[in-house]
Formats: sequence, structure tokens, C-alpha cells
Amino acid sequence: MKRLLSVLLVLSCAVPAFAAGNEKEVNRVKDSGVVLKEILDIPDDIPRDILDRAECVIVLPSVLKAAIGIGGSFGRGVMVCRSGEHFTGSWGAPAMYALEGANIGFQLGGQATDFVLLVMNPRGAQSLMSSKVKLGADAAAAAGPKGRTATAATDVVMRAEILSYSRSRGLFAGVSLEGSTLRPDNGANEKLYGKKVTAQEILREGKVGRPAAASVLDAELAKASPKNLSDPKSLQ
Repeated sequence: MKRLLSVLLVLSCAVPAFAAGNEKEVNRVKDSGVVLKEILDIPDDIPRDILDRAECVIVLPSVLKAAIGIGGSFGRGVMVCRSGEHFTGSWGAPAMYALEGANIGFQLGGQATDFVLLVMNPRGAQSLMSSKVKLGADAAAAAGPKGRTATAATDVVMRAEILSYSRSRGLFAGVSLEGSTLRPDNGANEKLYGKKVTAQEILREGKVGRPAAASVLDAELAKASPKNLSDPKSLQ
């Protein structure tokens, strides 16, 4: 009996410790859902025609200009992809990602900025899951067109693997992030899911379930873009 009570006491102490250990990651997932909802509610927001052709979405809330270095910046957020072999299923669990680069700092001007990036083809998605990617060099990137009249047939959309948008001080616009880098945040993924797990295993292999913190993020994506409307040939 004493042994059983000792075990229960250890477990009761361990659960709060784990919860406190991943609080930042849980809040980051929640904040990403709130940011996405707010941006999708903007009248002149991301064109649905383009969102419907994205294989993955990256949300980076409150990216800040770094205190050290000239123009440097660093932000953390999540990447969510459609499930299925050819990205034709429902939206899956989020993987944690980090954005960093000198040129972002100049664009931020010291203000906290939210970023939303659309990954427009399987090649771009796969490269982001594998390693650090330099936008504009390892993956073609461009400022995303906005507004209800923008379409996925424009040259910039057809050439780009990643389209990027920003929101700062209530202003929403397409923004170039060329020269900055994106990478899986493996340490944050381990904290969020309680075990070592790669972005590939989260986003493509379904090795983890969707955390409760991602409920708003998942609901907004499912409502805004329930189906992938890309040309099926482009997904092979």
C-alpha cells in the first residue's frame, strides 16, 4: 500500500512538471491559431483561390527584431500540412518551426509582426521537413498577392514554392522573406509532444495526434480550405 501511494505521489508531481515544461510550446500553437483566424477574417486577406492550392501553411506569431545585431530577427511558430500521400487529406498535427534572418529585421522596424507562409508544392514542403531552408536560394519565395481579385494563375504564384504574408500594426500585406531561413524546431517538438519526433514524422507520417492546443488552428484551416484544389498532376 505504501509503495502504491509512493508511485501515485511521484506521478502526481510529474504531470504538472511536464505541463509547465511545454507551456511555451502550447501557447505558441494557440497563438498561431488566433493569428490565423484574425488574418483570415481580414476583408482583403489571403485569396482563398491561393490558400486552396497550398499543401502546407506556416504561422509565425509576433516575430520580433532581435536586440543584438543589426536588423536581425527571430521567430517561432508552427507548420501544418494536409494529410495523405499527395496532400489531399484533412489538415494534420502541427510541427514547430523557427524563422531567422538579418533582412527580416529591417522589414519589421522594431515592431512585432505576424507572418503567414503558404507552401505551394510538394517539393517545397518536403525540403522544409528535411533541413534548414534558405528562402530564395533553397526554395523559391515571393510576397504573396492579396485581395479577393488575386488568383493562383498569376506568374508570381506559379513560380513560387513559398508565398509570404505579414501583419503589423493592423496592416496586412505580402512581404518578401528572401534570404531568411526556416528550420524545424526539434527541441520545441519534443517538448510539445513529450518525445523526440521529427517534422517529417509529425507532418507526413502521422506519428503523433493533434494536440488540444491546435483546436483553433485546425478549425480555421478546415473552414477556410477543406480541400486541396491544386492540379492533381502537380501533386504527383
